[in-house]
Amino acid sequence: MMKWLEQLQASLAPYPWAYSAIVAGVLILTAFLVNWITKRILLRGLTRILRALPSGESEEGKVRLAIISRLANIVPALVLAYGAVAIPDVHDTLETIIRNVCIAFIVLTTALALGKLLDLVEIAYRRRPDAPNKPIKGYLQLGKIVVFTVATILIVATLINRNPLILLSGLGAMAAVLMLIFQDTILSLVASLQLGSNDMVRIGDWIEMPSQNADGDVIEIALHTVKVRNWDKTITTLPVRKLITDSFKNWRGMQETGGRRIKRSLYIDQRSVRFLDEAEMQRLEDFVVLNDYLERKRRELAEWNRELEQQGAKPINERRVTNLGTFRAYVEQYLRNNAHIRQDMTLLVRQLQPGATGIPLEVYCFTNDTRWAVYEGIQSDIFDHLLAILPIFDLRVFQQCSDTSGMVIPSPALLSQSALKAVEQSESSR
Repeated sequence: MMKWLEQLQASLAPYPWAYSAIVAGVLILTAFLVNWITKRILLRGLTRILRALPSGESEEGKVRLAIISRLANIVPALVLAYGAVAIPDVHDTLETIIRNVCIAFIVLTTALALGKLLDLVEIAYRRRPDAPNKPIKGYLQLGKIVVFTVATILIVATLINRNPLILLSGLGAMAAVLMLIFQDTILSLVASLQLGSNDMVRIGDWIEMPSQNADGDVIEIALHTVKVRNWDKTITTLPVRKLITDSFKNWRGMQETGGRRIKRSLYIDQRSVRFLDEAEMQRLEDFVVLNDYLERKRRELAEWNRELEQQGAKPINERRVTNLGTFRAYVEQYLRNNAHIRQDMTLLVRQLQPGATGIPLEVYCFTNDTRWAVYEGIQSDIFDHLLAILPIFDLRVFQQCSDTSGMVIPSPALLSQSALKAVEQSESSR
């Protein structure tokens, strides 16, 4: 080959530019040939081998192939970079330009391959059981920023044929400008460190942030953003620093404890609250859950009223059992015997401040299933039962618009036959 080139150079001695052009063409052809062999033979064969692996068609396999494909671009660039010296009579400036451009291309290709390698690290890390608790995507994105920043400095230094250290020494004077440019990155990095160290947000957490219209599951935590899939299946993208500067609610504690709170009120019409007589109390004893309550109340009130009688007080001062108090005791015992209610957590049935909408009787307890649909079903079943059984206690729910009259109609279970006929006659006469 070398002998043939010497003979060709001797024959084209009168035309030195022609020999240089031929050598340059051979060099370009060699680069194309090397590129073809690398991609069409070596890379294709390696691709088939990798795709035959179990993870060949997965996301990890595709990223691995992308890394190899990018590195394959380095081979023709190396041929051009080191083959430019072989071109005779080429100007030193042109040779330097060709070499520097090829080296800059190699640096860029290597940086892109390293970026894909960091993606591969993230994919491999996601397979760890504790990956949702400690996501590293933000740190890997920071690594990409460092890689491409260094690559940019090397490319610029190579193209202008200067030492990279000279450019690095000038960065000190540009610190203020760089801090302004990378302000969001710096703030996001600090916020990510705080989120990770304090374990404030994990992938899969249900967070609620009304100021950003976010209410759903966290599906991604990156360097600059946190993605939340809302319950209506829309995606809300939050700046990471907002999770530090603004308040938000994380429902992880509810999911970890296994109890979801029910806090809802029944609004009782105040006009329906009254005392119960002995006959009505005997009828209510049919509820097994009320036996202990009514028996305890009988003893307590009998002792109280006996003392009043000994003091000579009139009967109006006596204490009596109310239908609302009895209903409140029934609701509490009903919840304590409900298999879907956590008995080891707070369980209250209490009256709140009466208002224009009646007396709020609040149910405060926790279900033993935190799944949304199951929780709503348990809550609905409880209040369906309470609304249906409320008339048995001669109570009425307050509502502003009603198709019933203002008269309180006692429950048939508590009425005597004569009283029931009187109510029926009153209704028929209207």
